[in-house]
Amino acid sequence: MTTQLIDAFEFCRTGASREGVTPVAAMERLVRDCASTDGEIAWRAEGGTSRQGFPQMHLAVSGTVQLACQRCLAPFAYEIDSSTVLMLGEDDAKADEIEEVVDDETIDVIVGTRSMNLMDLIEDEALLALPQAPKHDVCPDTALLDSVRSEKKSPFDALKALKK
Repeated sequence: MTTQLIDAFEFCRTGASREGVTPVAAMERLVRDCASTDGEIAWRAEGGTSRQGFPQMHLAVSGTVQLACQRCLAPFAYEIDSSTVLMLGEDDAKADEIEEVVDDETIDVIVGTRSMNLMDLIEDEALLALPQAPKHDVCPDTALLDSVRSEKKSPFDALKALKK
């Protein structure tokens, strides 16, 4: 994955923005959770300042990734469409202070740096948008699953046989 180093505080102060499209194959951590390397993630990052005067970044990611269904193990296309607001603190203490002042569960507070890799934040947002247990709404081929279910015998069947 190409690195896009930014000075996070300058990015927010100037209201800068960047956008692009990155192949799923270029995102090493995301690929580990996918069934294939097909697909692309479109992303946008915008810097700004919160009402309270703290540096903040709006991140948005969207695209389609291939995940493995946890029921039937077949791959399926999953749409990612996620956005978040990140507020930046200079260190852990400042981040904790910002979190107390803002007191909003929808806003994440992170420690910013003068050389932050924007692509790491984009990949983090894509990973957070994935379901914990990906599944089809309705699995297309349930023959294998049905055969496993039909083969399952009750442990009490043996007791019934002994009784007779």
